[in-house]
Amino acid sequence: YRAIRYAERLAAEDAVASVGSRGDSYDNAMAEALNSLFKAELVRNKGPWKDINHLEVALAEWVDWYNHRRLHGELGHVPPSEYEQQHAGVNAGLLTTISN
Repeated sequence: YRAIRYAERLAAEDAVASVGSRGDSYDNAMAEALNSLFKAELVRNKGPWKDINHLEVALAEWVDWYNHRRLHGELGHVPPSEYEQQHAGVNAGLLTTISN
């Protein structure tokens, strides 16, 4: 696991990580998973780019696709934006029920 190797490397150099709690390399798992997806779905499949401007456009397009069109198994096979809307609707209903 990359985070474990990263923590081991930091320890070998007596360095301190800028994020995460000491001794817990698993607390950043979601960010690591997103970085892996980014590399697999964009960097390896679409790169290299002509210049930084082309890269910036590709990154913006990937983020938009990831948030609004990519189906996520952990979210019931809907994009994050749709899941968030559903969740906000449920919470709004709960707030209305509680306040009545």
